[in-house]
Amino acid sequence: MRLFTTAAQLRPIPRSARFANGGVSHWFRDTGVPERRAALAGDADYDVCVVGAGYTGLWTAYYLKKDRPDLRVCVIEREFAGFGASGRNGGWLSAEFAGSREGYAQSHGKAAMVALQRSLMSTVDEVLTVAESEGIDADLVKGGMYLVADNEAQRERLRDYIEYLQDWGYWPDDLHMVDSLEDPRIAVHGAVAAGYSPHAARVHPAKLVTGLARVVEGLGVDLFEGTTVEEIRPRQGAERPAVVTDHGTVRADHVVRATEGFTSTLRGQGRRWRPMRSAMIVTEPIPDDLWEKIGWDGGELLGDTAHSSVYSQRTADGRIAVGGRGAPRRPGSSPSDEGATEPQAIVELWRALTRMFPDVVDVPVEHAWSGVLGVPRDWSPTVHLDTESGLAWAGGYAHSGVSTSNLAGRTLRDLILGRSTDLTRLPWVGHEVSDWEPEPLRWVGTRLVRGLYRTADRRESRPRGKGHTSRLAGLATRMPGR
Repeated sequence: MRLFTTAAQLRPIPRSARFANGGVSHWFRDTGVPERRAALAGDADYDVCVVGAGYTGLWTAYYLKKDRPDLRVCVIEREFAGFGASGRNGGWLSAEFAGSREGYAQSHGKAAMVALQRSLMSTVDEVLTVAESEGIDADLVKGGMYLVADNEAQRERLRDYIEYLQDWGYWPDDLHMVDSLEDPRIAVHGAVAAGYSPHAARVHPAKLVTGLARVVEGLGVDLFEGTTVEEIRPRQGAERPAVVTDHGTVRADHVVRATEGFTSTLRGQGRRWRPMRSAMIVTEPIPDDLWEKIGWDGGELLGDTAHSSVYSQRTADGRIAVGGRGAPRRPGSSPSDEGATEPQAIVELWRALTRMFPDVVDVPVEHAWSGVLGVPRDWSPTVHLDTESGLAWAGGYAHSGVSTSNLAGRTLRDLILGRSTDLTRLPWVGHEVSDWEPEPLRWVGTRLVRGLYRTADRRESRPRGKGHTSRLAGLATRMPGR
């Protein structure tokens, strides 16, 4: 198989195509929605109360109980474990980091930021090790990650990006350019260059989160589902922190907010992290004869280097799942929104898929869905414990939450247990950001940035393009908060 191949004519999604849109993700349609656990039965008392049963909350509970089995820990979830982004993502367990490396280095030094990047690389193996030791079958395959460029502007940007990351913690063996004849694994149409990192693994998101929830319960953590948290109250004098729900109030020495894209629904948190939609589609199983043309049999993750980038995986049952950024939420809309994906986002994902693999143009899409991420004002994730209030939180991962949430869970464990460790000294610990602008200003700004990036991609892909990154993309990147 070759990494690069020739073209077939691209076609739009057939008008006759019918597929599910919204509801739970394909991952939960595949496994079945788990039977909901009991809700909180009334007022309760714990050592640690975690709000949110996604990856962050479950990893935090897991590491706390593994280290201190005597701790009384509960997790409270409005829907069911993994309902949010943890069960809706693209299944990328990678060492990517969304934050500003320069920003962290300015306050902590470059060596600290390099240590954070190296910690994320080891986190990929940490998740694989825990899954194996705890008997979590999540279709995990450590096949690495390819980033492909399909025009000269993207090639130039990819080369610069690799050199940049090598300056911030990646070594040549960790991330490097791949020649078309060097590593012929995936036949991606039109690619002119590619980068490869071994620090990545494919994962089935729903299998990972439901398996982790099962393990956490087995350790003695109380997991309450169908329980809506209305407010999180800090420590006040002798009164411990409180989590106020529609089924009672939980008091605890420490409360962990692990709500990511749903943080804005909590009282007083409306402008803390902006909910951002991520959209996905998945095909029906692809015939074997097409897989023989495509290759892609090593479990590799596959992304591109467009400004409106996409990410994809070959699933264990022979489909292609591809995702990217969805349209911005309208002001006042609910972050959940029943998981539907806008028609425009579906078309864009389909075009990206058939641009990379024209031979799959007649393979139907089976399901489209979306999830909501929590994005900080500076797009940089954080882990924090306020010892005075007793409140802790982690999130703002943008597009890298599958791995980063595990690192956050281990860091929160050390912070809550009062330890000074290599993890608690990482530069994202205690990172503070300002609130977003009120609506509709942030909605307008988000649409403007998205439009600039899409236009830049179109200009760079023109046959007469100059082979350099569009100035429009530079403008979008320099806009406040980027």
